[in-house]
Amino acid sequence: MTVDNLWFLADQARQRAEQTYHRLQRTHTDFLEPVHTRHVSRERFRTLASRVKSTGTPYGAHTVVRRDDDEILLVRHEGVDLWVLPGGGVDEGETFRDAARRELDEEAGITATYDGLAMATKVELRCDGHRTWGVMPIYQAHADDDSTPVADDPDGEVSAARWFSVDDIPDDTRDRADLFAWFDSVADE
Repeated sequence: MTVDNLWFLADQARQRAEQTYHRLQRTHTDFLEPVHTRHVSRERFRTLASRVKSTGTPYGAHTVVRRDDDEILLVRHEGVDLWVLPGGGVDEGETFRDAARRELDEEAGITATYDGLAMATKVELRCDGHRTWGVMPIYQAHADDDSTPVADDPDGEVSAARWFSVDDIPDDTRDRADLFAWFDSVADE
């Protein structure tokens, strides 16, 4: 008889996610906390839960970069066929912010000054009665200059990088409503 250890992996991932969330909450203030649920295959659940168990996050760390007060940077991710915020996996020994900064440079060739945490998105993962969750930290930053972004992703997943006016964020942008909510929150500052 084969024992399905997904329940154990899911529990370990949940514990790590809680630790990660509380660490972010202790070190940052005034950030949005969206919640998203992803129904995934068993294989994908195992992959994402393993990432969460290891780092606390299923999708790594990301950055929402502003320029000229009303523009944000998006990259075209071919793996999901959507515009997304630049970001990705966290390497061993790397902080979330360091990972976000590295990914921004790799995916768009942009440098930015980081201002804090914009969002700590809770990503609920579900599959065949199994469930767990992880945190996706999204940092806020301002572009250091007016550089034109260049997609030069070493992973080959990013095919384009562009500045978009907040009024022109493409419909096929992942978590688009979260970006609008964040922009509204910083526009009031």
